[in-house]
Amino acid sequence: MGKNIKQTSHHTNPLFFAIELGIFAGLIWGGIRWLMYALHFTKVVPGFLAEPFFRHDFLLTAAGHLVGYLFFIVFSVAASLLYVLVFRKLKGPWPGMIYGVLWWAAIFLAGSWLFLQQPMFRLPWNTVTSEFCLFLLWGLFIGYTASIEYTDERKREQRTKLA
Repeated sequence: MGKNIKQTSHHTNPLFFAIELGIFAGLIWGGIRWLMYALHFTKVVPGFLAEPFFRHDFLLTAAGHLVGYLFFIVFSVAASLLYVLVFRKLKGPWPGMIYGVLWWAAIFLAGSWLFLQQPMFRLPWNTVTSEFCLFLLWGLFIGYTASIEYTDERKREQRTKLA
């Protein structure tokens, strides 16, 4: 009866959360993407997002791979900002998976029309499948992490039990 517990509400800042999420998504999935290229699962160079800004010959070098990795991190930050600001209240893994597939389609279907990427039908099927799976899991990582952060009921239940 003598205890007066002050309840504080903790809200995650969407901007900082999205930037942090994007950095980790880019580091993890960009690294896996580079590994897929090194193991010949994909023929798409790691620097494919930097293609409009750098010569293709440069992107085949070690420095070009690093530039591509950094571009993937920046791309992941931008994509996670968009997801967190617009879709963070969606629950479950499916919205993130769909988000990843939409990005894959935008890059590999629309990107070929804008000459940013080689047309998908000219790529080997193992490349198309590997890239599809990577973007699916990348989107799942971004979407499900945001979903857990912004719709997790366990945090609310723990705070109400303390009252």
